[in-house]
Amino acid sequence: RQEVDYDVVMVDADLTPAQQRNLEKALDVKVIDRTALILDVFARRAMTHEGRLQVELAQMEYRLPRLTGLWTHLSRQGVGGVGLRGPGETQLESDRRELGRRIVQIKRELDEVHRHRQQYRDRRRNVPVPVVALVGYTNAGKSTLLNTLTGAQVMAEDKLFATLDPTTRRTELPGGRDVLFTDTVGFINNLPTLLIAAFRATLEEINEATVLLHVVDGTHPNAPEQICA
Repeated sequence: RQEVDYDVVMVDADLTPAQQRNLEKALDVKVIDRTALILDVFARRAMTHEGRLQVELAQMEYRLPRLTGLWTHLSRQGVGGVGLRGPGETQLESDRRELGRRIVQIKRELDEVHRHRQQYRDRRRNVPVPVVALVGYTNAGKSTLLNTLTGAQVMAEDKLFATLDPTTRRTELPGGRDVLFTDTVGFINNLPTLLIAAFRATLEEINEATVLLHVVDGTHPNAPEQICA
């Protein structure tokens, strides 16, 4: 640490709250695991109301089991004795209740968003237009392909998870047939289970699609594995 002068350690794995606390105590620096890093990227990329809600929900559920460590030093300030609570414990319980209420509220809002989206899909299903879902790993070029095929102007940048929300555009093929192309959230290896809900919209679009068009970046060193996956 003296040679490199680092002040943050990132671990490419999921850490339990206890593991994270023990590492921070041993290394005396902030420790970030794989889930926390991906959540931070998601938070920066979320543009729509649904995307922001999904990211906030994941952040809340990630923070909830880690609250205990944040207030351990305060709980020790309380006077010992059966049935007595220190100020840390009181604050911990208060924070837990607040997070719990917010989680319930977000889930209700997301349920309403999903209901409206399903109504849209039901109406779309009544129109005989095939749907092509662009799928593939993050940063494979799905948004760029969507823009090329449909003339859309969705954000397409060389960075992970530039797209967090499915985008659908209608276009006419050379033969004169109309098709709906849908851009989806990119895949990622070892996706933390906490973030699966954030991919719900994409999974629903894939399930409803007529055709899945797998987009692969041929220059990626893991392209063969991504094709097989």
